[in-house]
Amino acid sequence: MSNARNYARFLTRAALGAVGLLALSAALPAQAKVLAKVNGVEITDEDLKIATEDLGPGVPRQLEGKARESYILDFLIDEQLVVQKAQADKLAETPDFAKKMAYLRDKALMEVLLGNVAKAAATDAAIKATYEEAAKNQKPETEYHAHHILVPTEEEAKKALTRVKGGEDFAKVAGEVSKDPGSKGGDLGWFTKDRMVPEFGEAASKLKPGELSEPVKTQFGWHIIKLDETRPKTFPPLDQVKDQVARYVVQKAQSELVLKLREGSKIERADQPAEGAKDAKPAAAKPAEKK
Repeated sequence: MSNARNYARFLTRAALGAVGLLALSAALPAQAKVLAKVNGVEITDEDLKIATEDLGPGVPRQLEGKARESYILDFLIDEQLVVQKAQADKLAETPDFAKKMAYLRDKALMEVLLGNVAKAAATDAAIKATYEEAAKNQKPETEYHAHHILVPTEEEAKKALTRVKGGEDFAKVAGEVSKDPGSKGGDLGWFTKDRMVPEFGEAASKLKPGELSEPVKTQFGWHIIKLDETRPKTFPPLDQVKDQVARYVVQKAQSELVLKLREGSKIERADQPAEGAKDAKPAAAKPAEKK
């Protein structure tokens, strides 16, 4: 993938998080409820909404309801105190502040445009068409439901296998000797062959339901695998993956826009040849050498 494509993808993803914030700030109601005043400067419920959208994951998860609002309001009060001090120090008149504001203005313009692209792209029809195309292109694949026992050595694996073949419950033996803390009773749930390390996936795919494998060595140790059942992999219904599909549709539309703008522009970088200047001829062009 080219640097330009990588950059375009980064650019569009970075902008997604701020679109909602800009939408909120663009349509403030005429009557806002004052929640606090800091040296006469009002902080309103609309300020709280914008800050809540902006801070997002930065707010401790355990805070909910009024406690969450109080936390964010305290942030806004502290922010206003710092802002007033910065204004008193005339930091808004410095060259560094002017550069920062110019950067933020450009970023805001980018976010507004990409937000408009997102709204236009993420229609129900586009989401449905993208989902149906992905479902149609899914290759037939088998899912496996299996249990396993994981131990450090081949000798321990053979002992575990002997116990199971002797009639002991597989889950009971797994619970006693298996070193895999993530599978209760050795249950791995449903998986496709490619989700497992190659040796494990290959061994599981060769078993029939109810069969046990011989000891299988992987990078994690030695396994005994019991295949429970198999089924064809089905594509999840649209209502389960609609959000993911919508994100893909939006990112695709935004990336295509950025790439199209790059193709129609002359971009000059000190560390790379100029983009958009492929047709320009050098001052003393020479015939291409045969390779």
